[in-house]
Amino acid sequence: MLFFTLLKESVLFAMNALVVNKLRTFLSLLGITIGIFAIISVFTVVDSLETSLRNSVSSLGDNVVFVQKWPWTFGPNYPWWKYINRPLPKISELEFVQRKCKTAEAVTFTVLSRRIVKYKSNNVSNAEIIAVSNDYDRVKLIELEQGRYFTDIESAGGRNIAVVGASIAEGLFPSGSALGKEIKISGRTLIVVGVLKKQGEGINIFGTTDTQVLVPINFMRNIIDLDSDNLDPTIMVKALPGITNKQLIDELRGIMRAVRKLKPTADDNFALNQTSLISKQFDNLFSIVDWAGGIIGIFSVLVGGFGIANIMFVSVKERTTIIGIQKALGAKRYFILLQFLTESVVLSVIGGALGLLIIYIGTIIVSNMDIMNISMSVKNIAMGISISAIIGIVSGFAPSLRASRLDPVEAIRSN
Repeated sequence: MLFFTLLKESVLFAMNALVVNKLRTFLSLLGITIGIFAIISVFTVVDSLETSLRNSVSSLGDNVVFVQKWPWTFGPNYPWWKYINRPLPKISELEFVQRKCKTAEAVTFTVLSRRIVKYKSNNVSNAEIIAVSNDYDRVKLIELEQGRYFTDIESAGGRNIAVVGASIAEGLFPSGSALGKEIKISGRTLIVVGVLKKQGEGINIFGTTDTQVLVPINFMRNIIDLDSDNLDPTIMVKALPGITNKQLIDELRGIMRAVRKLKPTADDNFALNQTSLISKQFDNLFSIVDWAGGIIGIFSVLVGGFGIANIMFVSVKERTTIIGIQKALGAKRYFILLQFLTESVVLSVIGGALGLLIIYIGTIIVSNMDIMNISMSVKNIAMGISISAIIGIVSGFAPSLRASRLDPVEAIRSN
């Protein structure tokens, strides 16, 4: 009880000292506020960026393997010309994989091209036309806002139907529903049967579905040459439940080598990509960024800490007489120490809280601008308060110890 009573008195004394010396308090708060703002803002932006990128990667599916010409990560000293000379995945290889792969739940073929999409006098340029085969909706999650997806019969028959992204729908049909409307791509007419759910403008390294138009690949093959080197076709293979990516990749490697008739000693002329390859690169990247952000933040906080230490030494000097009177009346050393140390910690925590408040306001502004979804995590808030308290203890300990060791007689005479 005595400890809590002393702590309460120390906090009240500290608050009173902060209110009385407004200019000094402001200068002290400014240093620690800038320091906490610097370190926590870096971690907040980095954490939000990491979350956005990882969500972008996870949207591809962690149990999906992508058969492509180019790998997502390159090995050391690998001749670039070997990648250039690789053949592109073909529809015939899709059919072979569908027949032979026993560890796959679903297999699909996709091709991306960019075209102008038109509806009457409205048009959207540079739209992503994703030509897909059967089972695309089983491999990749399709979230619809309106309408429906293709049926297997429509997909296999190459019907002139399309599922459009939210931005495409807004651009072509600003005042009405897109369902049932006829749009044109490269002079060909398609009927809109579905509208994808809006994703927004957040960071997505693989693009957003908002600007996509999904069409059956057997329809799109009448418009583009699927064997063109200008395209980057992909065979997407989703593993059965309980099957690991390693098991799926091992089987796919044998199937692809068989369909391409590669000799046992020949290198693979295809890439088997998976999201874990990108996740590992992110781990290394954000580890370096965290270290760099921490170093920058430490220097910023140190500046604020030195400012608090200097202010506390001045505070001890100004209140030397009061300290002498307190000790003459029986105040113990630990009470004086706790009194000034509490003032230092309270000052530092208030400065840190102001820094966190500024960051919070900034996250709201940036998020509302739809540039990037930034949010402060509980971990970063706790880190900011903890760092503030530690800086307050470290910065205020020497002045507090000096105050507690003053001789009461000499302290009173100092005035």
